[in-house]
Amino acid sequence: MNARMYEAETAKEELQRTLGETDMSTAVWSDRLEMNSIADRALNSAAHFWFVVTVIGQVVFAVAVASFYGLTAARGNFVGWSKSITHGYVVGDTMGNFAVAMHLVSAVVVMLAGAVQLVPGVRGRFPSFHRWNGRIYMGTAVALSLAGLYMHWVRGSVGDLSSHLVSSLNAVLIWVCGGLALRYALARDFRRHRRWALRFFLVVSASWFFRLMFFLWLLLFGQVGFDPSTFRGPLLTFISFAQLVVPLAMLEVYLWARDGGSALRRMTTAAGLGVMTLAMAAGIFAVTMAVWVPDVKAGFDQRKSIAETVSATLDSAGIERATEQYQRLKSSAPAVYNFDEDQLNTLGYRLIRAKKLPEAIRIFQWNVDAYPKSGNVYDSLAEAYLDQGNQAEAIAYYRKALLLNPKNRNAAQILQRLGAQ
Repeated sequence: MNARMYEAETAKEELQRTLGETDMSTAVWSDRLEMNSIADRALNSAAHFWFVVTVIGQVVFAVAVASFYGLTAARGNFVGWSKSITHGYVVGDTMGNFAVAMHLVSAVVVMLAGAVQLVPGVRGRFPSFHRWNGRIYMGTAVALSLAGLYMHWVRGSVGDLSSHLVSSLNAVLIWVCGGLALRYALARDFRRHRRWALRFFLVVSASWFFRLMFFLWLLLFGQVGFDPSTFRGPLLTFISFAQLVVPLAMLEVYLWARDGGSALRRMTTAAGLGVMTLAMAAGIFAVTMAVWVPDVKAGFDQRKSIAETVSATLDSAGIERATEQYQRLKSSAPAVYNFDEDQLNTLGYRLIRAKKLPEAIRIFQWNVDAYPKSGNVYDSLAEAYLDQGNQAEAIAYYRKALLLNPKNRNAAQILQRLGAQ
């Protein structure tokens, strides 16, 4: 082979090697682009999935609150408000009752307005509506936080000091996140505005997240980690903090991955967000079936409240006249009045909180007579006797409650504490 032929062969081999390396680089670059595209789609899909589940859950919550508290109030049945709210309605306490009503109305507004505020299509096509809805949303959220502080620190509510402190922290976070979201909106720094608006949405929704976490725990593990009678315990302390920390932390991870993360980071974040959303969906299902569906049914129940009727007589004429009225109405108008188990149970606990223990015991006894196969009514009567200091009767009824419902951990724990197991 002469020199020219050798040079030609060498050049040909060099060209083939160069083309091969170029093809390999192009293939690698194409794979990376494809992986980035998949990661982007995965993260966006996870975010949309979270948003859809959240909106559905918050709308269901808003409908349940509006149905139960709104319709029962329209019928004059305020006793039912104490079913889920400590001191839900107190005769003569105008300021406290106003705070509760403000809290409930504000909860419905923020659930509905907040969901609409985050829809990109609304923000892009109807900017004026977006701005006005945002003002209503922020103003109502501030009113909600103030009413919540009053209910916790002035009127009193269930839970220990840690839960009250977390509620106060939640109110502060609502003010801070809302203020910064408004500040950046006025400065037309929409990137920072949207970040703080998302944080604002999460802290406003904290009590909603609490419900999901709590009822998901009940669905999976039952009444473990807290005392149902006092609504205190390590589990509730943990969830009080988790209702703020977990959603905010997940948001920061999502923003970090979306704005500059690698494909692997975005895929991992999408998987984590998907798992969190599935857990949320399970929590929504649990609380919907346990509380929100029954609340909607109760809201549309046209029967008169026997608890409200008896309560008025009890306050004005005493327990004996109330007993006569209850027995007369139960025999003469069973279809007109609501004699469901929770009616008298709610009234009984309202009397316990008012320190009217003899009256509470009589009310719970009516419920035991009406629902002798319900472990819950025996548990309530036992609690009233225990608060009165009558341990013998308390033990007898806690044993009956445990016999009817062997899963009643509250009864089992109290009996163990009293040395009666």
